[in-house]
Amino acid sequence: MSRTLRMTTWEQVRTELDALERSEGASVPGPWTLPQVLVHCAQSIDCSLDGYPRLRPALFRATIGRIAKRKFLSQGFMSHGLDAAIPGAPALEDAGLAPALARLRQAITRFETADASALKPHLAYGPCDKREYEALHAMHLADHLGAVQRSPATRAA
Repeated sequence: MSRTLRMTTWEQVRTELDALERSEGASVPGPWTLPQVLVHCAQSIDCSLDGYPRLRPALFRATIGRIAKRKFLSQGFMSHGLDAAIPGAPALEDAGLAPALARLRQAITRFETADASALKPHLAYGPCDKREYEALHAMHLADHLGAVQRSPATRAA
């Protein structure tokens, strides 16, 4: 059962990741394991600094992508296909929860310490400033982590 999770800051993301790290038996429905979901989110953050392997057409980014970005930012959450890989990104590793959490935390720290001029256009939304990207990445994580299923013993924790 999915839960509604709203996050727009790295601080909120870190709190959720800390809780996830303490949980036992957490999983996600769908074709990816929980570690693969975390790696997918790390890839997205890294792509905002390194460039996305494939961008949507410029017309899409200037119209539909821009509208979607504005909608997500104004409402404070997003909903997207939770099994949609980043086009052209490497296959998702499944090395376990601890390495995946470390990989995601490393991507967040890298983003936080990067100069705003280093940001690359989003594959669908086009140009984003650092504040917008933080909120969009946090919402992306919230959408994925809201689907996490925890064992009954850790739900109360």
